[in-house]
Amino acid sequence: MSDPTSGDGIIVTGASSGIGAATARILAERGYIVGCLSRRGTVPDAVERRAIGYQCDVTDPQQVKDAVQKFTAKVGSLIGLVNNAGAHEEMPSAELPLNALRSMLEVNFVSAFSVCQQAYPYLKAQGGMIVNIGSFYDHLGVRSNLAYAASKAAVASMTRTLAVEWARDKIQVVNVAPGYILTELNREWFSDPKNHDAVIRRIPARQIGQPEDVGRLIAGLFESRSPFLTGTTIYLDGGEGISL
Repeated sequence: MSDPTSGDGIIVTGASSGIGAATARILAERGYIVGCLSRRGTVPDAVERRAIGYQCDVTDPQQVKDAVQKFTAKVGSLIGLVNNAGAHEEMPSAELPLNALRSMLEVNFVSAFSVCQQAYPYLKAQGGMIVNIGSFYDHLGVRSNLAYAASKAAVASMTRTLAVEWARDKIQVVNVAPGYILTELNREWFSDPKNHDAVIRRIPARQIGQPEDVGRLIAGLFESRSPFLTGTTIYLDGGEGISL
C-alpha cells in the first residue's frame, strides 16, 4: 500500500501497542494521518494507508527530531501530538535505587517534554493540540510506585505550564490520566481472578478500561478542538480516584 502524502497529521508516541496503538488506529479511522513513533516502528493493523511508522527511541532527542521532521515534511501539516510512550515498574520506596528513579523520570517525563519541544515549531505555525498521557496515580499515594507516580505528576505539571506558555501560539495542552486499562502488559496479571476482582471492587463503574476508551476520548478532543480547553487533566478511571 502507498504511504499517505498530505493531510492533517498527528504524531503518536508508543504507538506499537496498548493505548498508543488504539489511539493511532482510531485517529486514522477518523481521517487523520498518524505518525506512529515507537521502538518497533510498526503501525496498527487495517490503517496502514493512513499511518506511517517510524522506529524511534523517545529518550534519544536526535531520533525524535529526525522522526518529527520526516513526518511533517511528508505530510505537510502537524496539528497534534499524543505523548503516550512510557514505562511502569514497581518497587518499595526504601529499596528504590536512585538510578531507577532517574530512569523512570527520563522515560516518562523528560522524553515527553523533548517531544513537545520538537513538535512546538510545527504546531506554532498553525495552532494545534498536545495530549499527554498521564495516570490517575499522579494524585494518589500508591505503594511501591513512587517513581512512576512522581513521573506522571510531573507530566501533569508540565501540561499546565506549557498550556500557559503556548496559549498565545494557539496550542492547547491537555493531560489524559487513565486508571486501570487492560493492555498487553497487564493482561496476564488480570487473568488471575483474585487480581481482577480486587481491582473491580475498587472501581465504581465495575469494569476495567480498554485502550479504545482512551483512544476515543483523545480522538474526541481533536475533533471538538474547543479553544477554551487547555491546561487541565481529564481522569478516565471509572471513578476510582474519587471513590471512598
